Amino acid sequence: MMRRRAALGLALLPWRAFAQPDDKRIYLSFDTGHMGVANLIVDTLRRFEARATFFLANEPTLTGGFTLDEEWAPWWKARAAEGHDFGSHTWDHDIWLEDLPGDRFKVRTVAGLNAPVIHELSAAQYAENLQRVASRFKAMTGQAMGPIFRAPGGKTSPALLAAAARAGFQHVGWAPAGFSGDELPSDKYPNAELLERALKNLRPGDIVLAHLGIWSRLDPWAPAVLEPLMRGLKERGMSFAPIREHPRYAPLYRKA
Repeated sequence: MMRRRAALGLALLPWRAFAQPDDKRIYLSFDTGHMGVANLIVDTLRRFEARATFFLANEPTLTGGFTLDEEWAPWWKARAAEGHDFGSHTWDHDIWLEDLPGDRFKVRTVAGLNAPVIHELSAAQYAENLQRVASRFKAMTGQAMGPIFRAPGGKTSPALLAAAARAGFQHVGWAPAGFSGDELPSDKYPNAELLERALKNLRPGDIVLAHLGIWSRLDPWAPAVLEPLMRGLKERGMSFAPIREHPRYAPLYRKA
């Protein structure tokens, strides 16, 4: 699945402006995917005693199911018990394409190896899809989902953000340097290159984007890059925190 999307698009947001001079935190975040590397990622997080943020959509998995089905419910419950943060990624992984008249959106549903489907959603339907993920998360874990979401592809508009806000969700993007590249073709963007780039460019306060498995990448980014990346950042005095501790988003959690 190619989501090269906003390596540049979200670069307009001044993420580092929220970091304090003595704040050395990095915010790791993972969108759902085929889940083939999910346990490897979690094992790596445990070794570093790190908490991260997961954005959930009901995507196809390598085992023929879906990321939010009963097979994965215990996995999500265990992650919640470990103290990670969670946000919605829309139920069907709908990528915004454009605003339409009548408070509607054109979207492209892209999930797994399925052919993309272009269709329309009303603003109310988009909000319902965000909330559907939150409801499923509560059913699986017994915990409430955070008041955050990540639009698939990082694609948004003011109208879409307003629809999400009415449903209680604020968008979380990622820093320009935080685009891990795990969804890019590994023959053109090998892991060694992605690791070198991340270690060179990441700074305190940055939000990092990666996935729990990308169908199209032949040489998986995780955990091959994740572990040396975390080790290298830690050697530079950085630590890892969930979104609820990010200065930009912490006030949302105090209101919840």
